[in-house]
Amino acid sequence: MKVAIVILNWNGEPMLRQFLPSVLAHSVLPETLGEAVVYVADNGSTDASLALLAAEFPTVKTIAFGENYGFADGYNKAFGQIDAEYAVLLNSDVEVTPGWLAPLVEYMDAHPAVAACQPKLMAYHKKEEFEYAGAMGGYLDRYGYPYCRGRIFDIIEQDHGQYDADVPLLWATGACLMVRLPIYKEVGGLDGRFFAHMEEIDLCWRLRCRGHEVRSVAASVVYHVGGATLSAGHPRKTFLNFRNNLLMLYKNLPTKELRRVLFVRALLDYVAAAMFLLKGEWGSVKAVFQARREYRRMKKDFRLSREENLQKAASMDVPERTRFSILWKYHVGRCHTFDKL
Repeated sequence: MKVAIVILNWNGEPMLRQFLPSVLAHSVLPETLGEAVVYVADNGSTDASLALLAAEFPTVKTIAFGENYGFADGYNKAFGQIDAEYAVLLNSDVEVTPGWLAPLVEYMDAHPAVAACQPKLMAYHKKEEFEYAGAMGGYLDRYGYPYCRGRIFDIIEQDHGQYDADVPLLWATGACLMVRLPIYKEVGGLDGRFFAHMEEIDLCWRLRCRGHEVRSVAASVVYHVGGATLSAGHPRKTFLNFRNNLLMLYKNLPTKELRRVLFVRALLDYVAAAMFLLKGEWGSVKAVFQARREYRRMKKDFRLSREENLQKAASMDVPERTRFSILWKYHVGRCHTFDKL
């Protein structure tokens, strides 16, 4: 099999009903490129998802789990049952467009050094704008804050082709991510301990450190709803983002930077908690402190992963982890779009 398109589902019957038809209709590859097969990996849903698939989408291959393994381990377990050259992690709230898949396959076929790529990720409800979760591919600043071509913090740009150039990235969005499946398995896949959020950035950072490349492919376009599981301001999402970002930094930072970066991040996290407090977002204040407490508790469990990353890295200094602070650039330098950085 050339491509396995895998949609991870948890109680997402409405999303499957709305978006799966576009995936089935638009994911047939030309014979010269090979076969693409659509899978739904179900994370122990208690709604009618499985019944819907059996009744209305019989051509979709189903992998059913008895419990919710989260985004990361859900994909790992699904990929353990699949043999393909490429796999696509596709969110259930993504509408694909005619011809979206072939450019990704053609790009990967032509660029063997590239281990992962993403399409142009556009907003489903504002189709002229990039979508928050990945836009045209992402980077990290020196303190671990992610940003994208087309989105910095909450400033989202319209697409005018300004980021169509083929350039190296640090990370590609997990909303629609194509990976070379053998390499994905070789580097350990997504980190299941993250459960959800930041896991694709951690994976792509690992890939970059081990000498693989990550890119975006402008000829492929998909539309993402976003926030279908947790809204942007949900305390659970705040908790996972803060905790997992710290764990990711601990796993992947060069030794020479580790102590200093984590010290600065502690200060910045407490500033963020103070800002939530001023806005009366008590759930988010609590989530930041819980995240830091949970990071300290879990840190020892990531020591071996850090040692493995250091041992297997071709280089821990990847240029797509930029040397500036995006907070400083944004708030002081007034750089609100990627092209101003």
